[in-house]
Amino acid sequence: GLKIRIAKCERKSAPTILFLSPLPQSILCYDAVWSRLSETANLVAADLPGFGRSEGGQEYMSFEAQSAFLERFINTQELKDVHIVAPDIAMPVALHYVIHRDHKVKSLMVGDGPGILPSKDGSLIRKIVGSGFWRTMVRLNGVRTFIAGAMQLGYLHYSPTCDEVEDYVQSYAGRIGQVTAFFKQYTVGCKDLTDKIESLKLPVKVFWGDEDAFLKVDNARLLNARLPKSALHIFENCGHFSYQERSSAFATMV
Repeated sequence: GLKIRIAKCERKSAPTILFLSPLPQSILCYDAVWSRLSETANLVAADLPGFGRSEGGQEYMSFEAQSAFLERFINTQELKDVHIVAPDIAMPVALHYVIHRDHKVKSLMVGDGPGILPSKDGSLIRKIVGSGFWRTMVRLNGVRTFIAGAMQLGYLHYSPTCDEVEDYVQSYAGRIGQVTAFFKQYTVGCKDLTDKIESLKLPVKVFWGDEDAFLKVDNARLLNARLPKSALHIFENCGHFSYQERSSAFATMV
């Protein structure tokens, strides 16, 4: 019942990689990684409902609702043995999906997002998660301020193109308030993941930028220590958006 933005590069006999959108971006952020993998993998990407250029309202602003959608999406697209790449807000969605749903996943690559407690948050995340006042201030400042602030804090070595920025602005115009509601439920959603994380028996690659200003790299080490079958990749001298700042190394990791 929703219009969902997707991208595909079909290679029928190749492994299937599914990229899920981060915030405050869209699947356009994977352009460089995508081009490096397009000859060797069956690629699919999707903007999650309520994020990027996909439709979706307030009812999708929880890990549970997003993972229920992800289950329907993967089944509808007839994907199987999927390798999911899920940074940022997609990370808890992917974790919830494989823990709680009848999943079709072969491995996960997650990082730079909320996961298990205790969370080592940067100043801005602490404020947005813990304070209704700060969520209101983010909403009132508008979409361009929201995007510009995220870019300033999140990038160390990458400058998005004008087309990228405009796509991100169009993605979140008129729904910043809705997006901040996703932060409000972090604590409840992360507690659920914390309680059940040892049940996740799939291979998981945890990745993180060592200078992530939103969610500290300590989160990567904590998650890696709790997962039964995982490996850790820290991108050195890298901010929050590692798939763009270190696109070649990121593609190699995938």
